[in-house]
Amino acid sequence: MPHDLIIRNGTVIDGTGGPSIRADVAIDGDRIVAIGDLGGETASREIDARGLVVTPGFVDLHTHLDAQVAWDPMMTSSSWHGVTTVLMGNCGVTFAPVRPEDRTFLAEMMESVEDIPRDAILDGMAWDWETYPQYLDAVERMQPALNVVGMVGHCALRYHVMGERAISDEQATPAELARMREIAAESIEGGAVGFSTSRILIHTIPDGRQVPGTFADTAEYLAIADGMNDGGGGIFQAVPDFLGDRTMGEFGLLHAMAERAGDVLFSGGVGGSGIAGVEGMDGFLRSTNENVGRITSVAQTRPGGMLVGLAQVAPVAGTAWGRIMALPSIEERFAALCDPATRAELIEEGRRKGTWYDPAMIHPLGTEDLPVYDTTAAGSLADLAAAAGVHPVEIVIDQLLESEGRALFNVWFFNRDGESLGEYLQLDNVCPGLGDAGAHAGQICDADAPTHYLAYWGRERRRVSLEKAVNDLTAKPAAVIGLADRGTLRVGAYADVNVFDPERIQTAYPEYTFDFPNGKGRLKVRATGYAATIVNGEVVTEHGHHTGNRPGRVIREFSRA
Repeated sequence: MPHDLIIRNGTVIDGTGGPSIRADVAIDGDRIVAIGDLGGETASREIDARGLVVTPGFVDLHTHLDAQVAWDPMMTSSSWHGVTTVLMGNCGVTFAPVRPEDRTFLAEMMESVEDIPRDAILDGMAWDWETYPQYLDAVERMQPALNVVGMVGHCALRYHVMGERAISDEQATPAELARMREIAAESIEGGAVGFSTSRILIHTIPDGRQVPGTFADTAEYLAIADGMNDGGGGIFQAVPDFLGDRTMGEFGLLHAMAERAGDVLFSGGVGGSGIAGVEGMDGFLRSTNENVGRITSVAQTRPGGMLVGLAQVAPVAGTAWGRIMALPSIEERFAALCDPATRAELIEEGRRKGTWYDPAMIHPLGTEDLPVYDTTAAGSLADLAAAAGVHPVEIVIDQLLESEGRALFNVWFFNRDGESLGEYLQLDNVCPGLGDAGAHAGQICDADAPTHYLAYWGRERRRVSLEKAVNDLTAKPAAVIGLADRGTLRVGAYADVNVFDPERIQTAYPEYTFDFPNGKGRLKVRATGYAATIVNGEVVTEHGHHTGNRPGRVIREFSRA
């Protein structure tokens, strides 16, 4: 009998971090059945991987595709970047548990925190669930292209139990803690891999108040950890407030949850010296793993936080720029920019008001086909303006004109020290990612994090070998969430596979499209260099194009730490 698929002549990197080998890979159904010299065997379909590498599919530990999967089951942009399994429900913002009358609150909170349009959420999803396990059932019915792992969010859980009181620093009563524990146990028993929370003060609901859970005390978190343990055990995911004076308390919470839950994942980065520097973070991670419980940080692969231009966020917050951005399309905004009188008005307003963020922290992506994501301080908007003897807004306008309105400018909110970030990404207990796929839809698109990590830190900067980079994107994150039989290429494992050219793999320039429900806009980013991405034995993308296959599964069983 012929195999379903053989990938021939490739360089196999199995995800363990070990050396590559030349081998063929055979797939039957959803499993890998042979790896080696399969010259004497046949298949219904073959992929010639000569000159290419064959790796496990990538595991993305930080996405917000919770709503988008309903109207975009191909799960773009993630599916263009070798991702085969996504972790959803991050940052405490989820759509369950929910009562029918609370759906609008959750949708508006998601829009406020993650820039996913409220109307798209309300109109684009069926909302045929109340509990978190029922939400996972609904995702299964959506037939996603990629595998999905979900977490129940603190915001929804706390609001479900406490109502309006959840949006404050008021602490839960013993009865409310008991109910939260019950919901956490129910969610884990029903397939959630864990529980997520947001502690960062910039995450707010539309009226400016911080999201539910921001000020919850340790007792509340421990009650929820006990609920996860009641349900079989789960991971605690957090976005800590490392930006303010609560830093030490946040490390204390992570330590306490590692001790009680045994498994912690948090969004991290580097902020200079002290415990938030590379050495301090490494020490904290190592000590906690050795003495308390498993803890992992997921980190962005480059400085960033916002893309400004003519897409959605203007570089200047002013009346004249506001009129330009009110036009319905980028083409119309560009046409207006071409008018000399309008251009003069925009420059004058820019000179008077300045760019809305420090131009020393705004880095152009350039005007060529490929974006320039530099990690060094040089090359900012301020640097370019000083060299040219003009105001920074004039550099912006020149590049917008040169690119016919397509140019974007990367605002560095986070990880401004690119060299330290490169060191942080190589720590034993750090995974590259934090691309927020599905979130900040019109503000930034970092779903290309796996591609950027391979192309920039691997090929261009040579900070990480190809074998280790693949391990960082596959077996390492798979182990963090306890995926069984995924993350490595071996006989018997699920056939989540990438075939790509390590010399050509590259992220494309972000593009703005209006393809969300109700014509809402978002940024997307494609890639080059991927020959095929396979999920559960079926080819999902070929040479950057979707096949239409949607073989993804909602994964509900995990190997607990």
